[in-house]
Amino acid sequence: MQLTETHRRYWQKNLNITAVLMAIWFVVTFVVTFFARDLNFTFFGWPFSFWMGAQGSLVIYVLIIWFYARYMNQLDNEHGVAETEED
Repeated sequence: MQLTETHRRYWQKNLNITAVLMAIWFVVTFVVTFFARDLNFTFFGWPFSFWMGAQGSLVIYVLIIWFYARYMNQLDNEHGVAETEED
């Protein structure tokens, strides 16, 4: 199957957003939590390291999933490959 230019643009946009979101995931999972103890300040009444480990990273993960689903729905509509509901 020969890919058209539209398919290539669609796939490139998909790879770009996936790379950006994976970079955010990496930073939240490893970098922020690794250096959280050095960031000694109170966040919503709790030490930042505790908050990031207990709740902050989970909130960011849910936001990543929500954003990716929304972005891909828009991209699917833009390129005419959106799923349609059948009655």
